[in-house]
Amino acid sequence: MKTTLKIATGLLAALALGYSALLWADSDALWNIVSRQCLPNQQASGQPAPCAAVEPGSGEAGGYAVLKDRNGWLQYLLIPTARVSGIESPELLSERAPDYWGAAWRARGFLEQRYGRPIPRELLSLTVNSQYGRTQNQLHIHISCTDATVRQQLEDLKDSLSEEWRELPVELQGHAYWARAVAAKADGGPEVDPFKALAAGQPEAGLDMGRYGLALVATRLADGRDGFILLSSRASLIGANRASVEELQDHACPALRGASANGSDALRRRDNHSQPASPPV
Repeated sequence: MKTTLKIATGLLAALALGYSALLWADSDALWNIVSRQCLPNQQASGQPAPCAAVEPGSGEAGGYAVLKDRNGWLQYLLIPTARVSGIESPELLSERAPDYWGAAWRARGFLEQRYGRPIPRELLSLTVNSQYGRTQNQLHIHISCTDATVRQQLEDLKDSLSEEWRELPVELQGHAYWARAVAAKADGGPEVDPFKALAAGQPEAGLDMGRYGLALVATRLADGRDGFILLSSRASLIGANRASVEELQDHACPALRGASANGSDALRRRDNHSQPASPPV
């Protein structure tokens, strides 16, 4: 019993140490861009630069900004204009929580503007990294292309998915994931709020949301409707998993650009908004 406790304590300590290493970067970089530049510029002149857009909401509550990420030629981020640290923030589970995921899905229009033509929805996904797999302490949803291998794995499995969570029989990018199907609303966004679906469907997550990462991968459901596969992963040193589910995306978007030097490591860096993050511990 004591040995098991010591091992568990050691794992958690090492996980926290890895998280601290990530925070050596400027963990407020995104928040400072939105709160000190994008939002004030929008309010003063109607020009949200350096963001692509700012939707103020009611004051700051419920508002969000859309920012072109420096990594990847198409990747954008959706960032609340209110202070929301990340997936662990309790306000995300409140009845009045803004629909950040729906807003992020609509913001894929900025990728299409940059690309110059419509992008097949099945190539795109949204991700939020865990508290241990991110460099920034402001909630941000990555809007980008899904990794081709991951996309094929999920395509092969989607007919076995329902609205109930189940552990996938295969690993994605070397890590264990749970998945469920989510139908799309009339406006294209998910019918359920992924944060609330995770907390309600996986009791352990509701007690410690910060250890989980979430991904919403666009697909066509088994019944032919537009929908999504909602994925979750839990941070653990077993398997060296920080639940940085952004690993399911490929910011180089080779399916749209063609495999070339554009698929270099420089374009595939993960959650690197201020300076290169340390390799996983």
